[in-house]
Order: sequence, then C-alpha cells, then structure tokens
Amino acid sequence: MAEFESVLYGMHPPVARIAINRPDKRNALNVTVMRELREAFALAKADPDVRVAVLTGAGEKAFCAGGDLGGFSQEESRVQHHLLRGTLTDLLEEMTRLGKPIVARVNGHALAGGFGLVCGCDLAIATETAEFGMPEINMGLWPFIITAVVGRAMPARKALEMMMTGERISAAEAERLGVILRAVPAGELDKAVDDLAEKLSSKSPLIMRLGKDSFYRSRDMGLREALDYLHGQLAVCLESEDTVEGVAAFLQKRAPEWKGR
Repeated sequence: MAEFESVLYGMHPPVARIAINRPDKRNALNVTVMRELREAFALAKADPDVRVAVLTGAGEKAFCAGGDLGGFSQEESRVQHHLLRGTLTDLLEEMTRLGKPIVARVNGHALAGGFGLVCGCDLAIATETAEFGMPEINMGLWPFIITAVVGRAMPARKALEMMMTGERISAAEAERLGVILRAVPAGELDKAVDDLAEKLSSKSPLIMRLGKDSFYRSRDMGLREALDYLHGQLAVCLESEDTVEGVAAFLQKRAPEWKGR
C-alpha cells in the first residue's frame, strides 16, 4: 500500500482503491489532496495488475465537500496560488487519460469540486442519501474549472441552473440525469461498486484503454474529424490479438482469455 498524507491507496488485483482521507474536513480538496490523487492515479495507470480504479471519500458523511477555502499558504504569492489551483485541471485531464475505468463510490455529499470529481470519473454509484451540487455562487464564486467536466456529464441547462442557483439535487435526481448509474441504500453501496468493478475488470484491458481514450478524444472533435479518427481506431482494434480472441470465443460460446495485446 502506497503511503500518502491525505489519500489512501490500496490495490487488490484487479482493483485499485483510492480514498480522500480527510473525514474531519468532509474530504475537502487542498493542494496536497489533489497532488496525491494525481500520484495515486499514476500508480494505478502504471500497474498492469490494475484494471479498474475506485475513487471514494473516507468516512460516511461526505464523498468530497469541494475545495478547502483555507487550504493555501499565506506565504505564497497570488500567482503561485493560481498555479496551484491548476493542479485540479491536471487531475481531471489525467483521469480521462488513465486508460482504465474509474468508478466513483459516492458515499456522501459531493459538492463543488467534489461534484467535479464525480463527473470526472467514468461511472458513479451513490448512496440514496447523497446530495450533489455546486454552491459556489452563494459565496460569490463560480465553479469555473469543473464546468469542463460537469457540462459533459449532464444536460447543459440543468448544469447551468445548478451553477446559477447553488441548489443541490438528490441522488435520485442525479440518477435520472445520468450523472450516476444508480442510487442504492448505504448498506448496498460496496456490493454495487464491487459488482460493477468486477464486470469492468472482466473485459479486455487493451480494448478498454483504446475505447476510453477514443471516447474522450473524439467528443471534442468536429463530426468528420471524429469519424475519421474513430475509423482509424477501429482498424487498430481489429489488429489486436484480443479482438481475434474475443470474436473466436463468441463464436465458440466460451469465455475469452484476454492477453492485453
């Protein structure tokens, strides 16, 4: 198990489990947390035994309450503060480039930057009592950085309403909007996440990486550019041993044996 100050990292093949470990601060994000999350995801990316990463918050009250407003040193300049806040932009981008599925285990409220983390994950499952929101406007702020991921994870007008009003939505509403896959009773959260992680880890790791990469890269392209890019990715996929094995296994009605190449 890797040692961090504010993040827990554990790996039980084929799943890496990453948790923000500041329950007394409702798992609020500061520079240390964001840096350590980047390092933890880098570990998961580099480990060939990891096929799925699960992100959660320690404790039972909050997944992540957003940015720690007192988390910057007064000794640093405003320019340094600006650059440090960019750590979140790097983290969110790197999550899309992990090459492996990231599942958010939303064990409590996900607000502000915490809501951004949920939207930055590929899939999410939450407890029925979890709430989601972007309350920054109530403090004279705006969720600038997470706009990039929130706007891709839910209908734009609903996202804008939440940003403008600061109001929260329930887990049931988040499920209806497609932000999370489903809301479950707290006692069923671990099983639901484990079942999903098991299902994802049973797929070809190579095709999963090619597929996730192509999903995020193509969404920012124009239609023709995206079609041409995806056409090329299909050609790469068809040259892989895993595709040959997957088709053969399907025709022979047996379980495939992935080689990851």
